Amino acid sequence: MTTILVTGATGTLGRLVTERLRDGGHEVRALSRHAPRYAVDLIRGGSGLDAAVSGVDTIVHCATSPRGGDEKAAANLIAAARRAGVAHLIYISIVGVDRVPLGYYRTKSAVERLTEESGLGWTVLRATQFHDLPVQLFAVLSRLPVVLLPAGVADQPVAAAEVADRLAELAQGAPAGRVADMGGPEVRTFASLARSYLKATGRRRAVVNVPLMGRTYRAFRAGGHLTPERAVGRATFEQHLAQRCQDGGRG
Repeated sequence: MTTILVTGATGTLGRLVTERLRDGGHEVRALSRHAPRYAVDLIRGGSGLDAAVSGVDTIVHCATSPRGGDEKAAANLIAAARRAGVAHLIYISIVGVDRVPLGYYRTKSAVERLTEESGLGWTVLRATQFHDLPVQLFAVLSRLPVVLLPAGVADQPVAAAEVADRLAELAQGAPAGRVADMGGPEVRTFASLARSYLKATGRRRAVVNVPLMGRTYRAFRAGGHLTPERAVGRATFEQHLAQRCQDGGRG
């Protein structure tokens, strides 16, 4: 069995990947700013990062922050991985980072390039957004009497657990380069997802589609963030909502 480092290991995805790899019998090092043993800020790097990657065969890089710093964090991680002789770096990205001119997407695309040019064996998986993202969005929007949504925009949410399964599988294999994208089972309009959310949470709200302006909106409306030909996920948005309600989360 190999020694695998998972960054962002206390986050939604990283925690699931860590669990799956440990269940598979691997030695897993869980790295994050708040991890009990490997508490490392990737943006700062330093000796703690070098200690975390020493003796590691594979790194699954799940750490990310919409607030910025991902490129610096990746550069520090790659430099430490080179020094340690890591054989395989896996990066989880987002479908459409090269098609949607959103700042966070540009950053993810830049980290993809760093990974590809790292000199390490590498694998990049792009997935659509997790089910929790529209849930969080609708939780905020439904505080008002009317839920206002961008007109003509669809989404293809996927279960984080299924992406974790795929990453764990990739971590146990050889470097594969850019692998096939992973999308949720359904391409759905925002309005239909919002109505499912409102029904599941017992909220009564009008849903209104509002046309927007700008390149980013046009790219989303054109489906740049979707991968209908790779609708390989199984869990639907309604199944996710049902599980959240069963677990006591109403959004």
